[in-house]
Amino acid sequence: MIVIKILAAPFVVALTLIVAIISFLYCVASALCHIGYVVLTLLALVLFIGGQTLGGIVFLVLAFLVSPFGIPAIADWLMDRLYSLKYSLQDFITG
Repeated sequence: MIVIKILAAPFVVALTLIVAIISFLYCVASALCHIGYVVLTLLALVLFIGGQTLGGIVFLVLAFLVSPFGIPAIADWLMDRLYSLKYSLQDFITG
């Protein structure tokens, strides 16, 4: 059993580094997505006023995808799974 714990230790170190890097990238991408969905929503509003309904709907769908309820929510879910994997490996080694 101790051999498996020794073999799992490098994976914990690697997961710690990966989670830290992904967490930083998620924060940066989240800020960019906030700016993006505001711009896309404003462009959709301009298209609706200009009479291009289909273009406005397309931009609203794109704005939803980059809003906190779209792709960033999926990324947050995946990041939570990485955190839980890291902590479960740490519990396995220390427990």
